[in-house]
Amino acid sequence: MTQQQKPEQKRLLRRVQKSAVPSAGAAPSNADGVRISKLMAERGLCSRREADAYIERGLVFVNGERVTQLGTRAAPDAIITLGSAARAQQARQVTILLHKPVGYVSGQAEEGYQPAVTLIKAQTQHAADRSARFSAAHLKGLAPAGRLDIDSTGLLVLTQDGRVARQLIGEDSTVEKEYLVRVEGKLDAHGLALLNHGLSLDGKALRPAKVSWANPDQLCFILKEGKKRQIRRMCELVGLRVTGLKRVRIGRVRLGDLPPGQWRYLREGESF
Repeated sequence: MTQQQKPEQKRLLRRVQKSAVPSAGAAPSNADGVRISKLMAERGLCSRREADAYIERGLVFVNGERVTQLGTRAAPDAIITLGSAARAQQARQVTILLHKPVGYVSGQAEEGYQPAVTLIKAQTQHAADRSARFSAAHLKGLAPAGRLDIDSTGLLVLTQDGRVARQLIGEDSTVEKEYLVRVEGKLDAHGLALLNHGLSLDGKALRPAKVSWANPDQLCFILKEGKKRQIRRMCELVGLRVTGLKRVRIGRVRLGDLPPGQWRYLREGESF
């Protein structure tokens, strides 16, 4: 190596050494750990998408150190906290309970049909709801936490809060959903037993359900999962045809006397 090359090599070495030093305030990355956004979602702090947004804004602290690098990992038992600005943002997020009528889709618009979110406006807020006044800001990022078929009615939850969405539709969700289902056809004791436990859809066994007669032509279904058109398909497997389906409860929250096409805010102290 020539004398002229040595200073260049030294400068390169200094740059490499400098780049290897963690930036001030950044939590060291644990290559064998878990993504911080995943840990935050698993702990119910927020959704993974929200976690990434908070990390980019420098609003997440791991073991007391600010994290700003997406993809940073940490030990599974790391202490993770949100900054005050993130907590304030979460406090402003709303969850809305809608009595979805037949003819509206839960999510994205489909040809000839409007999404249920188009019903969320000042004119359709339930008159008895005094928990908050409608604001157009409450529509930003508002999304359904679960589906309800276009030809079904009842309680539909729309939320800005990733914590609520994960609670209701996360893979490990155990929140009950209760439905009143009007049916045609004959159902014997064996068929009723199969509805409670023993059916499969799409090659996968369904979780145990609670199914009983509410009256001579209406069944009550209580499920802890929500496959596409699950109840209608379950009924078909035992020789029944569904002629009406209404969701009346999600967790501890009931539809109550909320009229079709109207909505209200989830109240303070009310939870699923």
